[in-house]
Amino acid sequence: MAKGEGSEQCSNASLLAKGVGESSDVIKLPAKNERRKKLTVCNKICYGIGGAPYQITGCALGFFLQLYLLDIAQLDPSLASIILFVGRAWDAVTDPTVGFLVSRSPWTRFGRMMPWIMLSTPLAVLSYFLIWYVPPFENGKVFWYLFFYCTFQALQTCFHVPYSALTMFISSDQKERDSATAYRMTVEVLGTLIGTAVQGQIVGMFNAPCIHGPADMMSGMNVSLSLNQTEHTISLQHTRVAYMIASAVISSIYILCAVVLFFGVKEQKEAGRLQSEPLSFFQGIKLVMGYGPYAKLVMVFLFTSLAFMLLEGNFALFCSYTLGFRNDFQNVLLVIMVRAAPPHTHSHTQTLWQVTFSSKP
Repeated sequence: MAKGEGSEQCSNASLLAKGVGESSDVIKLPAKNERRKKLTVCNKICYGIGGAPYQITGCALGFFLQLYLLDIAQLDPSLASIILFVGRAWDAVTDPTVGFLVSRSPWTRFGRMMPWIMLSTPLAVLSYFLIWYVPPFENGKVFWYLFFYCTFQALQTCFHVPYSALTMFISSDQKERDSATAYRMTVEVLGTLIGTAVQGQIVGMFNAPCIHGPADMMSGMNVSLSLNQTEHTISLQHTRVAYMIASAVISSIYILCAVVLFFGVKEQKEAGRLQSEPLSFFQGIKLVMGYGPYAKLVMVFLFTSLAFMLLEGNFALFCSYTLGFRNDFQNVLLVIMVRAAPPHTHSHTQTLWQVTFSSKP
């Protein structure tokens, strides 16, 4: 009887204690969860490494693809321009499309963004490698490069758009998001150097000459014409192999970065929970572009990107054909990129330092 009374009193006391301390428990539990899900420096570094493939492949394609199509694939300049233009235009179409599809993706045990990143990586790597491969046929060569260039642009969008949106899913703390973004921007600057160095130095080791103009070809028609053609064919074959080796190295880096991102970063479902009903595609476009400050920022980014892409696409041709640096343009390009990197790296590092060690709440 006493035992029963004691147990009843204990039970009532425990219920009363729970009722009284309920509010304090509710407040403390999220704090424990937040501490448990707090991003570490390793998580931020892994997240930053995920931004490298976009910059590495972008620099390699931007600086070397046009020269490759003209000198190695030996396409007509007008056809090479069409390939580059259609690829850029297709990229502009796939960006908002993939963004809309990603926002409507269901949540999986790996998250919402990670399946897009990991499933697109093998196909993107394959298409990137085939861009730098010269097919054994001549008639359909233009369609070969057009298809794989557009395919890679679409698959890279399937990687980079979810990766950019991943910032909202790695933490619910704005300070941690800013810190992770600073890591990402620093790694992206280093990625531009890696892409330029790997592609340029591997190809530059073969010192392949560019295709000479009509005047040079006419003046070279003499007794040693057959010997020159043989040497040029051998050099061209070596350069094709060099481009494939460079693409294989960059593809390996691409896969490695994706694997590091997958195992080093975990999505948090609570961090990216929607606060309202999702909008349709055109409603989202209207809402975003109707916001004045963002529209101005997009225009500034547009013209800045155009200036950089014009310089990026024509710099190799200018160095090779106008300045005559046919065997050393990759070194000139690397020096320029290395010289331009420290200010950007310094600004991103300063931002990273301020975000990480700031005393602001």
